[in-house]
Amino acid sequence: MPKARIKQKKSRLDWYLSRIRTMSPPEIVYRVRTALKKKWDQRSKMSHLPKGSIDRLPGTLFFLPKTEREITLRDYSIFGHGLNYRKSIDWHRDLTTRKEFPRKFSFDIDTRSGKNGNVKVVWEVNRLQYLLHICLKYQQSKEKKYLDLFVRHIEEWKEANPYLNGVNWYSNIEVNIRIINWVFCWEMIEANELMASDSEFKKFVETTWLPLIELHARHAYRYESKYSSSNNHLIAEASGLFIAGCYWSFKDSDRHIKKGQAILEEEIVKQHSANGINKEEASEYIQFITDFFLIAFLIGERSGHGFSEAYRQTLQSIFDYIYHLMDMGGNVPYYGDDDDGKVISLPTDETHFNNFRSLLTSAAIVFNDPKFKAKGRVFDLKNQVLFGEEGQGVFDSLALPEKTEPETRLYKNEGHFLIKKGGDAREVYLHVDIAPLGYLSIAAHGHADALSFFLNIDGKPYIVDPGTYTYHSFPEWRAYFKGTLAHNTIRVDGLDQSVNGGPCLWLNHYQAEVLEIKDSPEEIVLKGSHNGYDQQGVKHTRTYIFDKKNDSITIIDDLKVANDETHVYEYPLHLHPDVTVQQEAPDRFTIAHPGERTVSILLDERLKTEVLRGSESPLLGWFSPSFLQKQPTSVIYSKIELTGNLQLTTKIKVSHEK
Repeated sequence: MPKARIKQKKSRLDWYLSRIRTMSPPEIVYRVRTALKKKWDQRSKMSHLPKGSIDRLPGTLFFLPKTEREITLRDYSIFGHGLNYRKSIDWHRDLTTRKEFPRKFSFDIDTRSGKNGNVKVVWEVNRLQYLLHICLKYQQSKEKKYLDLFVRHIEEWKEANPYLNGVNWYSNIEVNIRIINWVFCWEMIEANELMASDSEFKKFVETTWLPLIELHARHAYRYESKYSSSNNHLIAEASGLFIAGCYWSFKDSDRHIKKGQAILEEEIVKQHSANGINKEEASEYIQFITDFFLIAFLIGERSGHGFSEAYRQTLQSIFDYIYHLMDMGGNVPYYGDDDDGKVISLPTDETHFNNFRSLLTSAAIVFNDPKFKAKGRVFDLKNQVLFGEEGQGVFDSLALPEKTEPETRLYKNEGHFLIKKGGDAREVYLHVDIAPLGYLSIAAHGHADALSFFLNIDGKPYIVDPGTYTYHSFPEWRAYFKGTLAHNTIRVDGLDQSVNGGPCLWLNHYQAEVLEIKDSPEEIVLKGSHNGYDQQGVKHTRTYIFDKKNDSITIIDDLKVANDETHVYEYPLHLHPDVTVQQEAPDRFTIAHPGERTVSILLDERLKTEVLRGSESPLLGWFSPSFLQKQPTSVIYSKIELTGNLQLTTKIKVSHEK
């Protein structure tokens, strides 16, 4: 057997062993039962297709947008690679590597090693979110060729993806994203009216589309995520199941509604703190899961299946956290994973649609709160579809506050500290992370970033979290981007703060502790520690002092060492790619965006410091603006080897003038 194949099999075995370590005994029993269920389904359900009978046509729950801008069908971006959906699509092929996933029993397919390609790319295509672009183009033009294009894609997808054949039935979250997008497609092409006027389309709906939708709903019901996997996946699954039940009157819709709604009611509280902070510790995922909760909420209210007051209040708290997390420029800085996930995708001229802003516009309407409008700003195409003219009337009627001052929020229980100062189009924004690693026993989307920080000035990122880049492909890059060295904190002896058990798996989770919070008129003091290096005999404690008058930040790192041993400490400061850096002295640097305010950084003179950019040995100086995309950026990288205790002081000063 070739060495590469042996290494691949060993890697897969190591992952399974690590994964089992994160499971409780009840979860192991559940996993065994699920494996048996899958084998039963392999024998009895492959290629099954239900009749798709409904008792009545769906009621209209959303709105046709009234946009004067002509919708142009362009290639759909799949992580920066264009998908030409005017042509037929190979539903099993990774368009970035040209590798292809086998057409066999879904749960037997290797989705992790990369030998078949990057499964995220294939799944992104098969979310079928581009269909909504086609539907909106048809709605705007009424040209039958666009309706025919939509029908052809559904028919070809059905033929190429018989039930439980191929990789597109492997992940339940993908199944449910398709369900939700089909609801919007149904509304945008006005399928009810088309069925009454077009016999050919009616036949397509009754023999192809509705049976496929019912099949998806049944799968969503049968394969929910549980135990250590019940994170954003469970939210997506419950949302899709609930929405399908509310919208289409299949024979099992009532129990789909009941199960989906019960899970959503439980998980919106369970997966968020009292302040609305999501426990997965991945900021970009917040917009993703909030759309699941929001769309389910709107459909529930409009179909007679409303949610509890606790659900509504938690949803409002989530929006409140988004509002405070966002800087004055509309940026929500990275922490944790980001894979560009969206629930629905609408045609826009923006290169990167700011769904956080869009969500705040939605929040302004749902909660009739002008605060959210101040950062949402625009009643965009997505909100036209969700709320229609009545919603726009509510949005337009909200009076903006005359002046909005940046607000500091110190979330002690969650370990997120949003320190802001400014006014008159100026803002210093320091985010300090003394938060847990992630959610549940695998902490799938957390990064090893305890005691890290980022710094935005006047709505522009200066010192940043470099992002995510990849999950299962390029394992060395995955390990780097989620590891401690890719964050603005201290790494000890070349080790992460927790043990990397796989692409979306952490072992031996560190515990972060908030030791001190002081907020006075003169300064804010934060002090925290973590136990990630206890096995190395090192205790890392970091203190942040924010001087409100002088816009300066002092960072004091205390590294207490057991037994007077020698250790190697690495300390990176990752800069945004647009930031320039000047080294004024061995320990002094000046950074700035072109034409913007400068920031001076003074490091401990004992450190050996250099500026690296786009280094591959070691991996350092990279930024991922989007999933599967990376670019070189500058990192101020410091290193020291020392015996005994170490204290380092860093001084950061934001200039008052450009």
